[in-house]
Amino acid sequence: MSVATQTLRPGYKISRVIRGGWQLAGGHGPVDAAEQIEDMIAFADAGITTFDCADIYTGVEELIGAFRSEYGNRRGAEALAQIKVHTKLVPDLEALPTVNRTYIRNIVETSATRLRMQQLDLVQFHWWDYAVPRYLEAIGWLDELRREGKVAQIGGTNFDTDRTLEIMKSGVPLLSMQVQYSLLDGRAERKMGPAALANDMVLFCYGSVAGGFLGDRWLGQAEPEHPLENRSLTKYKLIIDDFGGWDLFQALLRCLRGIADRHQTDIATVASAAMLDRPAVAAVIVGARNRSHLAQNVKVAELQLTAADKAEIAAIVAQGSVPEGDTFALERDRTGRHGNIMKYNLNKAS
Repeated sequence: MSVATQTLRPGYKISRVIRGGWQLAGGHGPVDAAEQIEDMIAFADAGITTFDCADIYTGVEELIGAFRSEYGNRRGAEALAQIKVHTKLVPDLEALPTVNRTYIRNIVETSATRLRMQQLDLVQFHWWDYAVPRYLEAIGWLDELRREGKVAQIGGTNFDTDRTLEIMKSGVPLLSMQVQYSLLDGRAERKMGPAALANDMVLFCYGSVAGGFLGDRWLGQAEPEHPLENRSLTKYKLIIDDFGGWDLFQALLRCLRGIADRHQTDIATVASAAMLDRPAVAAVIVGARNRSHLAQNVKVAELQLTAADKAEIAAIVAQGSVPEGDTFALERDRTGRHGNIMKYNLNKAS
């Protein structure tokens, strides 16, 4: 098995499918470290050589650090050099007014220790509240660490387009922006996608299967009632409501199932592969608690949708609505239905 790659900067190559780490974080159930290391080795051997995590994903950086050590021992330094780890730097909401250079440095150094890396590959910066207007200062301190060699590349996660351009204009060379982007949520197409293309920046998509809603499990199912079984499903059900409701969502699933039949795959694979065709998208992030869906994850990057496939998808999507605003705007309203389910103070590194 192999997975398509993309070179984003000279010497910086990633797999176009990224193994996400959020589902391994605390609160998602017990995690067997030894099993997870074997799972990550299986992903890397299959060609999914890029891993996504965050300072606020409890225990995940440590797991990836242990995987890197074991992978290097088994496969050698050359193979280990192909592994890329994308982490995040997410200052707590309550800490934003007092974030300083030391705070930023401590988070970066803590991540490096957990990941067992001398230099972090990519640090994706987030800022919860634009009303605390210190994000340029904070990401500037992160850029100082890049110039010191502690960080190779800087990206962002869940910024809107105007602030993304503001950061780039300040001199911080953003490689990427990680955004929620799926067939149900096209907010990135309004402004962020065109801005990325115009400024040598790429997009990494999370939520491409909408927390599992864009999967065979939900085809033909009755609309679920609240409360849903976890916060992720609650989050993406709101997106389905904004898209056009359960009946239109079921029409999309039927469409995707027909395409999946033609390609001998599943709905989730088609939904994620469709995002790889979008302008500016370098990779999709697939959430995985284990390797049970590894073959399908690999196929995301292999699947070539035909013009007819794309036209069928576009016809259904055109009947729906794009959620309001720019990327992550709805989620930033802490009193709104999207924002009031978020957790804002998860960083323990300060």
